[in-house]
Amino acid sequence: MAADGEKQQGHRAGIYKQKNKEHKHGKHRTKGEIERENKGRVSVITLTKKQRKELRKMDRRHKANQLRRNKKDQVLTEKRRLGSRDGPPHLVAVVSLHAGADAGAVTKLLRGDGAGGVGDSFGLILPRFKQRFIFLSLSTADMHSLLDVAKIADSLVFVLDSAEAWDAYGDYCLSCLFAQGLPSHALVCQGVADLPVKKRVESRRALSKITEVRFPDARLFPLDSEQDATLLLRHLGAQRQRKLGFRSRRSHLLAQQVTFTPNSPAEGAAGGATGLGTLRVSGYVRGRPLRVDRLVHISGHGDFQLSQIDAPPDPLPLHLTPARPAKPGKEGDVDMMDGGEGEAPVRVLMKADPSCRESLQAEAEVDPMDGEQTWPTETELLEAEEARKNKRVMKVPKGTSDYQATWIVDEEEENGDVDEESSDDDDDDGDDMMDEAMDGDDEENSQDPGSGCASDEEEDDEEEEQEELCSTERAGADQRYDDHMDEEAEEEGLKVYREARSHEMFPDEVDTPLDVAARIRFQRYRGLKSFRSSPWDPMENLPLNYSRIFQFQSYERTRRHILAEAAAEEDGAMDGWYVTLHVVDVPVSVMESVQSGRPLVLVSLLPHEQKMSVMHVLVHRHPSNTEPIKSKEELVFHCGFRRFRASPIFSQHTSADKHKMERFLRPDAPTVVSVYAPITFPPAGVLLFKQRSDGIQDLVATGSLLSCDPQRVVLKRIVLSGHPFKINRRSAVVRYMFFNRDDIMWFKPVELRTKWGRRGHIKEALGTHGHMKCVFDNQLRSQDTVLMNLYKRVYPRWTYDPYVPPTLPWVKKEVTVDVSDLDME
Repeated sequence: MAADGEKQQGHRAGIYKQKNKEHKHGKHRTKGEIERENKGRVSVITLTKKQRKELRKMDRRHKANQLRRNKKDQVLTEKRRLGSRDGPPHLVAVVSLHAGADAGAVTKLLRGDGAGGVGDSFGLILPRFKQRFIFLSLSTADMHSLLDVAKIADSLVFVLDSAEAWDAYGDYCLSCLFAQGLPSHALVCQGVADLPVKKRVESRRALSKITEVRFPDARLFPLDSEQDATLLLRHLGAQRQRKLGFRSRRSHLLAQQVTFTPNSPAEGAAGGATGLGTLRVSGYVRGRPLRVDRLVHISGHGDFQLSQIDAPPDPLPLHLTPARPAKPGKEGDVDMMDGGEGEAPVRVLMKADPSCRESLQAEAEVDPMDGEQTWPTETELLEAEEARKNKRVMKVPKGTSDYQATWIVDEEEENGDVDEESSDDDDDDGDDMMDEAMDGDDEENSQDPGSGCASDEEEDDEEEEQEELCSTERAGADQRYDDHMDEEAEEEGLKVYREARSHEMFPDEVDTPLDVAARIRFQRYRGLKSFRSSPWDPMENLPLNYSRIFQFQSYERTRRHILAEAAAEEDGAMDGWYVTLHVVDVPVSVMESVQSGRPLVLVSLLPHEQKMSVMHVLVHRHPSNTEPIKSKEELVFHCGFRRFRASPIFSQHTSADKHKMERFLRPDAPTVVSVYAPITFPPAGVLLFKQRSDGIQDLVATGSLLSCDPQRVVLKRIVLSGHPFKINRRSAVVRYMFFNRDDIMWFKPVELRTKWGRRGHIKEALGTHGHMKCVFDNQLRSQDTVLMNLYKRVYPRWTYDPYVPPTLPWVKKEVTVDVSDLDME
């Protein structure tokens, strides 16, 4: 210890003292610290775009509230505009879903004066509600007209039967409307007031139980009096409007007055076509603003140009009173709503500028001298195949050239025609001798002495008479049954059913032909090491039709750009204006369709929507259809506002760069349908119909528009099968896949697989009859089958036709047979 007098010193750490690192707080500071340090000062950095996005919690909350309030105000404004003075009248389509329901009576009751409004044949004005309505009574017999009006109607009123709600055809109409996109709707039932008071509640409860399958939250309105009609009108005017994407992005119009003026002879000679004229269509603009330099599409007739837009007086002004009825239309016009325009002067809104107006060019100009593709055409391939088959084989002296051999006449060629004629005669003679021999046997059997006595012959005659009577009755019934049957359709249906069943049991398997070499028959096919990862150039060996179509560098970017421009447009005829469109070079068939009573719907097309390309549609098969639908079979398409016929191909819906073709439309999985058609920007609903031989069209698939991509690679697969003949440990001798040595050497690089999961390749050919030695990764089983997958790219058929014949009323195939004519024994 240190002495008491000495001062005690503290401990000093040496050089090996452990020194811990201080905690590093980093560059981050809390928001409170930053605010306390800044003391209200704002730096230049906070004014940048990045810093402006970093809002405080309360600021973000206020911004979300503002966006929500603006969106709500926008929806309320659109809702209040519909049917008001500033917007178009509320378009209501009345549809009957049962043969016993009367849609005309419902329309007449709604147009009545019971609600305190001013009604005429054109529409209905309700000063009490400050709204106006236009009513259309549609016949469900014409499915095309029903779907066209449902695309632009603001509300649908379904008229139900008081007992069954809807019949089979009404359910079919609902399936089509739901698949296309159903707007706001209401359910109406007549005849409830005629029931006893005690049964009304029970009847409505039973009817609600039936309708809740299709309409879970819909309200059922009785319509037997003017008071019921007033309640229904109030509901239609105040209900929430369902927004359909494909119509809200385009301007559309329902024709209410149509006039056709034929072109003068000079204009017809200059245009190069006769039977054309100018169609003047009057109606209310709906959706987006309508521009005069854009093309318009008339549903079912094609694309046309506008020359002028006029602004006639509104035939249904909201300030109209019973003392001031609407003026009738001019004579010679076709009034779609049985009303007309006044005789006030017409104001011209805008005229089309030929330099700014969009072109009607649908296909690209084909330069036949621009031979980028070296693949021969189908005609050249057929000619080469026939020339190869007709190639002469003759014996010539050694050293003879091909030019010298063409001058040598073969003796067998001179006598070929005679030999063929003699062989045909020999065959005919042989058939005659066989027929005579069989006739001789019949005569010997008929002259057999042991056939029976005279009494037996009489009994046989009586039995034959009875059998003849019975057979005559059966023949009459059979004939009546056969009268309702189309034999050609039956044979074609049987053929398709057999192909579908064979494809289901043995997918993509084909038989190697015996008369044609496999390397020639399957020369367009190639093998792939891996369907997922093996490369396939999408620009290789394109067909001639690809020179006629258009392609986007980036379809998705173009779609977003065009839809954004359409949403921001403020030029043209605004929503709710009553205008007259001058459509030029319209065929007279459009006017004939209007005169027959069909509604006329016009839609303003977005840029590029008149051009042809390869469109892809994602569809699901409809449950009501059970018949097989083969690829490249002609179908009727309802794509957005368009309606056309085409022959598509089917393929799988995957995210890979190659897609396997489907020979038939699958019922258990979504399928991509590829077709040559005009460009349409999604969203848009798609319906696929198949037309029967009797003119009736059945709904086969529903879906939506997927994309527009000509470079989408669709590969058709075929599978060649062989059977193991001799099985060793790692190798096997396979036969029946090929039938000559050259084919084996041609397909030697292609990989083999088996149904039991083995993989291998061809090692060598054995003999000259198609036997080959193959090596596999494991020993084969005796019941296994060796397969070879080959692929080729396929394209749709160019069968696009904008004309679709009118459909006939849908009925079930039923055959009535009189049972009394049949022999019940």
